[in-house]
Amino acid sequence: MKKLLVLTCALGIAQPALAGNINLSNLTGGQASFRSVSEDLGSALSYKGVVPAESIGITGFDIGLEVTQTNLAKSEALWNSLTGSNFSNLYVPKLHITKGLPLNIDIGAFYSAIPSTNIKLMGGELRWAFIEGSTAMPAVAVRGALTKLSGVNQLSLDTKSLDVSISKGFAMLTPYAGVGQVWTNSSSELFTKESFTQSKLFAGANLNFGLTNLAIEFDKTGAAKSTSFKLGFRF
Repeated sequence: MKKLLVLTCALGIAQPALAGNINLSNLTGGQASFRSVSEDLGSALSYKGVVPAESIGITGFDIGLEVTQTNLAKSEALWNSLTGSNFSNLYVPKLHITKGLPLNIDIGAFYSAIPSTNIKLMGGELRWAFIEGSTAMPAVAVRGALTKLSGVNQLSLDTKSLDVSISKGFAMLTPYAGVGQVWTNSSSELFTKESFTQSKLFAGANLNFGLTNLAIEFDKTGAAKSTSFKLGFRF
């Protein structure tokens, strides 16, 4: 447990590798390369809730600092021309807030600005636990979410996603898993617009120690794999 806490804090403080602004004018390989970059960015920047399916209730809040690491499965070789840096993973730090509403509905949002780059990102979700869950039954929820990239000249990218998840609490530990789809629109004045759909699989676990909360989530959207850590408060 201590190792997980240290790793979460370290990832949030030490942003690695991605230095310099994204410049699509330097992208080599034409439309095929733009498609590869768009698919990896769609995977990396799509919404990742890092929460169980169960609702936190009308008085509940989930507030945390989060970082998501995504392996750039299709475009790793292209990022040197885009940014002047060689790397294989994109790290996205986030401030993430979720609020409980009536009828087992939760609303959430995040904001991100990646240090030393021009990447900014925001997103939101609406999640409904249509099966509330109990000591004997798991909770099941459906979620709609969207994200929007900003700050990158010559690139407009947004994602929309829909998923279903299930979770079951065991004392402090609540494991969860889900499946869904992500729709990405990526456009640039330099390339033809790309619109595509990627399947999404995810699983994670939430550990709650009273007010302090730790969550980890593994996600595979398209070909790219992501790991998210969140440390904060859930009550």
